[in-house]
Amino acid sequence: MLSAEIIAVGSELLTPTKTDTNSLWLTEKLNEIGVEVRLKTIVGDDRARLEETIRDALRRSEVVISTGGLGPTEDDITREVSAKAVGRELVFHEDLVEELRERFRRWGREMPETNKRQAYVIEGADILPNPNGSAVGMAIEIGAKFLVVLPGPPRELKPMFEAHVLPTLKKSAGEIVVRRRILRVAGMGESAVDEAIAPIYKSFETVETSILFNRSEIEVHLAAKAKTETETETILEELTAKIVEQLGVAVFARNGELMEEILGELLTENKKTLAVAESCTGGLIGERLTDVSGASGYFIEGAVVYSNEAKMRTLNVTAEIIERFGAVSAACAEAMAKGMRERAKTDYAISVTGIAGPGGGSEEKPVGTVFIGYADEAQTKSIKITLPGDRYLIRWRASSAALDYLRRQILKSSSETVK
Repeated sequence: MLSAEIIAVGSELLTPTKTDTNSLWLTEKLNEIGVEVRLKTIVGDDRARLEETIRDALRRSEVVISTGGLGPTEDDITREVSAKAVGRELVFHEDLVEELRERFRRWGREMPETNKRQAYVIEGADILPNPNGSAVGMAIEIGAKFLVVLPGPPRELKPMFEAHVLPTLKKSAGEIVVRRRILRVAGMGESAVDEAIAPIYKSFETVETSILFNRSEIEVHLAAKAKTETETETILEELTAKIVEQLGVAVFARNGELMEEILGELLTENKKTLAVAESCTGGLIGERLTDVSGASGYFIEGAVVYSNEAKMRTLNVTAEIIERFGAVSAACAEAMAKGMRERAKTDYAISVTGIAGPGGGSEEKPVGTVFIGYADEAQTKSIKITLPGDRYLIRWRASSAALDYLRRQILKSSSETVK
């Protein structure tokens, strides 16, 4: 299996306002053809460090891809430094200058003389055309190694890579197909998931498995390698089935779907409708539900009832419940869910009330205390959870817990109906 490194060039990528998205995209494309990315590096506009990085990368990996630094200005140093790193000269191409001049004429402008810098190409390199920008790319074979120099703008890099680099690398990679899958798990911790499924995934030698924790759930990343796409998919299906059998209802997505997408599918399949009452999440659940196309078919209404007065006025939560149990309580969550369902006349309603912090907590109800209410035609109930994190994480995790609670109730109802 070929190994690769990606070098993102540009001092702006070392600031907190810019993100290197090219490397993520390139990694996905390389993985698909069986090329494994072993290292990604971001280098500022520093000649010595960039030269050292290119030399080291070519020593370690069969494929090295750099992105950025091919513009016409003085801080665009990639072509010069790359040539020096591989011990070759830069060769001036008059035809590239003429192409650039003609392009600027079509834009109604004269080409600045600084753009001539973009007509220099590393000696012996294949020129990669760039119909979407002014900087051509370069591909150089150095013995058994392959150096690719690409422009930074994604609208230039992506078509150039797919048209002129990917086919060549695919031939070199040989008959290896890599496919990835993400399973999402709710209601379990990272170590608990790993303990439960490690004996399963360890028996699949051609699959790399990673278990990650995101804001509110566990992701199980599977990467299978085989000679054909059919064989790869068969391996993934078999492993996925075994993991789902082991973890049960905790697995809510088999192909990386979000919780709100899965919930939308469930509501659509069962021809059911939903309404949501939110306090501490402040509309986050409604936002997530309506991010999914087609949500109007099942999501009827949402209410953000932040104050006690709003809970009483909008959802008919009684003053007695607020005074006796408090706004953050099982009784209030259940009254909110029931009131919301009655108001919207839906099949299901869920509610959330809690303490997101950083203030407002007490010894009895610390920050992170959340109650989730649920109501359908037959019952009204609630659960209490305690969530870690700052205000943002508590609100996000509360929204996820509420959606998951509803998902489990729908699955339980569907199962009982079948019986």
